[in-house]
Amino acid sequence: MKDFYRILSYVKPYYNFAILNVIFNVLTVLFSLVSLTMIIPFLGLLFGTMEVDIVHPEQYSFTLSSAKDYFYYQINAIIESGTKVDALLFICGLILVTFFFRNLFRYLSLYFLTPIRNGVVHDLRTSLHKKVISLPIGFFTEKRRGDITSRMTTDLVEIEWSIMSSLEMIFRDPLQIIIYLITLVFISPQLTLFVVVLFPITGFIIAKIGKSLKKSSEKSQAKMGDILSVLDEHIGGLKVIKLFNAEKNANSKFDSESKEYESLMTSLLRKKDMSSPMSEFLSTIIMVVVMWFGGKLVLGGESLLSPEEFIGYILIFSQVIPPAKSFTTAYYRLQKGSAAAARVYELMDAENNIIDIKNPISKTSIKKSISVKNISFKYENKEVLSKINFNIEKGKTIALVGKSGSGKSTIADLCARFYDISEGEICIDDTNIKDIKITDLRHLMGVVSQESILFNDSIYNNILLGKPCSTEEEVITASKIANAHQFISETENGYHTNIGEKGDKLSGGQKQRISIARAILKNPEFLILDEATSALDTESEKLVQSALSNLMKDRTTLVIAHRLSTIKDADEIIVLSEGKTVERGTHTDLVNKGGVYKTLINLQNIS
Repeated sequence: MKDFYRILSYVKPYYNFAILNVIFNVLTVLFSLVSLTMIIPFLGLLFGTMEVDIVHPEQYSFTLSSAKDYFYYQINAIIESGTKVDALLFICGLILVTFFFRNLFRYLSLYFLTPIRNGVVHDLRTSLHKKVISLPIGFFTEKRRGDITSRMTTDLVEIEWSIMSSLEMIFRDPLQIIIYLITLVFISPQLTLFVVVLFPITGFIIAKIGKSLKKSSEKSQAKMGDILSVLDEHIGGLKVIKLFNAEKNANSKFDSESKEYESLMTSLLRKKDMSSPMSEFLSTIIMVVVMWFGGKLVLGGESLLSPEEFIGYILIFSQVIPPAKSFTTAYYRLQKGSAAAARVYELMDAENNIIDIKNPISKTSIKKSISVKNISFKYENKEVLSKINFNIEKGKTIALVGKSGSGKSTIADLCARFYDISEGEICIDDTNIKDIKITDLRHLMGVVSQESILFNDSIYNNILLGKPCSTEEEVITASKIANAHQFISETENGYHTNIGEKGDKLSGGQKQRISIARAILKNPEFLILDEATSALDTESEKLVQSALSNLMKDRTTLVIAHRLSTIKDADEIIVLSEGKTVERGTHTDLVNKGGVYKTLINLQNIS
């Protein structure tokens, strides 16, 4: 239940609403109680079984006993001055008034509960999104996207419906039960003590079922994460599925996951559906036992209770059962919701190792160089890089080449601190990047990767991401430098055209030029080009390469390339193989050397 209490901590900003909710809940219970307790004097006085002492008003004091005597006196006065029908009309009118206020205050209690319920879920969702965005890239290579999506969607919905919808019961029902029990103690302490002894027995049975419900809920929430992961993979790989006629296999896999979820949910809902009949039956058992025990006392003359007081007692006790039942239902919901809360907080509590040191250094420019000093990096105990060294002087271009898996992109990721280095260090002007404020470090950098990362928004907003405070004129200027202005102008709504999910309404070359325009707008001091042209056709490559040349002018640049024709003019080329440096030098030096680089040149037919 600790996760439930953590969720309740989100109620703090809404404590004003919570106080008002409690106040109106108290008023609701009090007016409900008044309407019920009037039955006792009404029965006694109406049928002439209760005698009332004539006491002057000045003799009454502010006690429950005195208030009861005064009320009995007023009812008796009405009966004596008129008829029993007049007294009946008075009681009915009084009950009508009390029930009107009871329901008015009940609505007001719900009115002030609504912003608490919706506000807490909103704050929790926002906190979770903020946490996910802050986590290092490495976290998402270990977790399936579908599972993370499940925690941010279905688990939060479960929390909203299971926990937040129970807030009304949590705030109201215990209060109602306590007030009713105090009233029952006032009417008959002996009988109420007997009732209180019976409650722990039912509580034990309810707790056992609730524990089982939580375990089933945990399994079902995890399985929903698996289903969303499979769905995400199938949508992402739809072209491959269709190309290889693998629809049958895809459907079979999804059907298998869905059937497991169906089985888990069937078990879960059966346990949940058992909660209401079980709690009602247990409450009925207590009710019958109280009727038998109390009736026996009254009939045997062993109790101070009069018959009408016993009937009133039973009536009030019967009103304890609905809140006890709904409180039980809330308990089951909380057990079910706690499983979802545990999954949410597992994500919320995920450790982020890529953080600023205690007093980070602010760095807003590169004055001399970027140095990679003897770095090594392991991923899941597999060595990816070993003893890599190079230096990029300000305004110079260094190129990294090699086969896939040689560690080129890993170096780029380490420069941006997407991961932290196992050994060695990367420095900007002799300052370790671990000592530099992360926001400053990434502000110095601009990345254009092989896969253009665009968002389901307008062209304008995708470019503006590079520098949100830019003017429209600056966005257009950046687009012209990136050779993107012409095709943007030809789209349906120009710069305000929506490009679809991942920019799928555009061609590869168009997406890449928008990415370059975004980098140009940011105007970074350190540019990383990660195979920026390898996925393009010849015509698109020429346009993109021209745009990249504009971007690289007088800029410190790290180029990762498969197409070696794009890096012939680099100040130094470093050839990697299996995470190690095997060759380095200018294009001419490496060709004349006749080693690995020369072999790669020959394979690509580059002179």
